[in-house]
Amino acid sequence: MPSLYNARVYDRTLAVGSFWETTLPPLALEIVPPLLQDETCEVAIIGGGITGLSAALQLAAEGQQQVRVLEAGLPAWGASGRNGGFACIGSTWMPHKALMHKFGLEETRRFYQNQRQGVNLVRQVADAEDLAIDAQGDGEIAVAHHPSRWRSLQSAQDFYTQVAEYPCQLWSTEEMSEQAYRSPQAHGALWVGVGFGLNPMKYTRGVLQAVQRRGVAVHGQSPVTAWEKQGAWHLLHTPGGVLRAQRVIVATNGYTPEHLRPDWQGTLLPVLSAIVTTRPLTAAELAAQGWHTETPLFDTRTLLHYFRRLADGRLLFGGRGGLVGSAAESDRRRQALIHELGQMFPAWRSVEITHFWTGLVCGSTQLTPHVGRLPGDDTVVQAIAFHGNGVAAGTWSGRTAAQLTTGTLTPQDYSAVYQQPLKSALLPGLRRWYLRSAYAVAQVADALPSR
Repeated sequence: MPSLYNARVYDRTLAVGSFWETTLPPLALEIVPPLLQDETCEVAIIGGGITGLSAALQLAAEGQQQVRVLEAGLPAWGASGRNGGFACIGSTWMPHKALMHKFGLEETRRFYQNQRQGVNLVRQVADAEDLAIDAQGDGEIAVAHHPSRWRSLQSAQDFYTQVAEYPCQLWSTEEMSEQAYRSPQAHGALWVGVGFGLNPMKYTRGVLQAVQRRGVAVHGQSPVTAWEKQGAWHLLHTPGGVLRAQRVIVATNGYTPEHLRPDWQGTLLPVLSAIVTTRPLTAAELAAQGWHTETPLFDTRTLLHYFRRLADGRLLFGGRGGLVGSAAESDRRRQALIHELGQMFPAWRSVEITHFWTGLVCGSTQLTPHVGRLPGDDTVVQAIAFHGNGVAAGTWSGRTAAQLTTGTLTPQDYSAVYQQPLKSALLPGLRRWYLRSAYAVAQVADALPSR
């Protein structure tokens, strides 16, 4: 299919190679059999990741029995099973001041309260379904990678306390070394008390099982290859059959097949992200960096690093993953990540790297997530573009999409930030070149002191 990146990025026959895959047995296709004949349902969900499964769970809770999920690969094959395991806020690339200017104080506050609801909802689902998700830490920590970035943390604290109404603490370099770790690239930090870490594969698989226990049919290896409308019915064509549905929820995020609908073409900004994990670190190795936190962290770079200690003691370290997606580029990005890890954590330069994988983070051209009805067809609801924070945002957005579909929620019940229509980029075929230019500027800015 037409796509921004190398075909291997979208090849669902390739192994992901993530650490998360090693923590559960492989998902057998018999558990999520493909659609093999024509079927009819009331609500069809396109996408079997966190968002689509969350929508299915909510529909089942509301008594909707005729629900089917179509997943192009296997559930959690995409970002839902290969992300960094951050259940946190931040599902926009729009700066705080720009959000305030465009949406105003109240809608911006509602946006951040909706995100907080998403974080809480992940815990609620895990507790209600008795899911073992390896939850870790309390909140999220933003680390100043240069002394000049301290001012940006002060500004962020003002925003999070006064607008978002989140608990926050600013830590000096010394305080950060007492609370988290030491590094030549750590010059103070901001702790934000909303968020935690988890195993995203265990979470997504757990929600899948909860959905199936409620009688929802989930079809793996059933990509939608064509979509047409006949009267009141949507006809979703797959290799094995056609699914007729009265209503549709779209939950495809960074792997959205834009060619299926004119409404989607050029509207999304999928970005490659890459992750490495080390072997489990010993107590002595952790002490060498003064590491004593399980709370997820990221730094103040525009091309940020995100990292956390996992439940078995290994370090997960992620960053942007390139602009092509080829095997050669992925290998170069792996080596670059290992080098960057060693610069941030000199004591761990020689620690064995056990896993490396890449995947797509999904942004939008307007830099904000989108949850709402398709313009011109109120029988279709979209939940998409979580800007790298899809665990919490996908959970909340999937539930919200389901509630919009059944009418138990209206657009007035959540922030206007989510409701901006998707818009096509100017000359959408050049989106990867736009990203190339933005990355070049960001690399220079990240290397220089801020003013």
